[in-house]
Amino acid sequence: MRSIRTSAVPALTALMLAALTACGGSAAGSGDSTTHTTDSKGSRDYGKCKVTGARGSIHLKTVEKDTLTVVGDLPSPGWWNGDTVRQIADGYEYCMAANLAYRAGLPKLTVRNVSFDALVAGKAQDFDMALAEISITAPRRKVVDFSAPYFASNIGVLVTSESKATKENIAGLRLGVKQGTTGADFVRDHLRPKSQPKVFTGDVELQAALQAGQIDAALTDVAIVLGKAQESKGKLRVIGQYNTGESYGALYPKGSKNSSALDAAIEAMKKDGTLDKLSSTYLTKAFGGDPSAIPTWSAK
Repeated sequence: MRSIRTSAVPALTALMLAALTACGGSAAGSGDSTTHTTDSKGSRDYGKCKVTGARGSIHLKTVEKDTLTVVGDLPSPGWWNGDTVRQIADGYEYCMAANLAYRAGLPKLTVRNVSFDALVAGKAQDFDMALAEISITAPRRKVVDFSAPYFASNIGVLVTSESKATKENIAGLRLGVKQGTTGADFVRDHLRPKSQPKVFTGDVELQAALQAGQIDAALTDVAIVLGKAQESKGKLRVIGQYNTGESYGALYPKGSKNSSALDAAIEAMKKDGTLDKLSSTYLTKAFGGDPSAIPTWSAK
């Protein structure tokens, strides 16, 4: 069994560190966006995130004054916690964004919902960066820019609790994938299923199709399917994972002038342990365990 952890990329650990202290912020916006603002006394908190590092240590030219605007395919358990976008106030990627806003000296953090397909196709507009468990690929680099990797990405197999799916029969089952993802490409190119996988626009739709019996297995990033299994309270389980050698990166608009500054801050957060703390605080709890414990299957 091969762990998803690499020496350069933060990953989950079995050890839970102390949870970050939660302090209040103010939320505003529609159901598809939310804004958190530090208080007038210079609080170090955005939403429920306790931030680290030096305030104002990087300089950004943002699309909105005094605000870091971050977009993603939201919400996502462990990464962006909340039943709706407006309720999101913590999670690995949300607090990663909060740390970047703080290190840029920006008092506001605005989060907006954008479809995953639009993000990786370079069609999203008016944002500074995207954090949405996005795998770095050469084709995507043609229309968007990426940061250095911050988390390793494998493809997980999510099934219902009573499923008889195995690594031997998976290619003969009705499979579901998420539109525009490398997971969809992996299933098509490496698993070569007997019938074309059904394609869904997002994680919510993919999970709903599985629970409704429209597909036999859902295949997408292991970090996402583990969150969905935990969220289902025993109705779903992850039975295997495929090693892809891919990693998540923050996505920037093509030619962004903020790339160097944001990259430097992300690298600093790797070195000072901030990302490891976010992982152990939010992801281990959301997933209910370590991804490295999931059997690794070989694609034939």
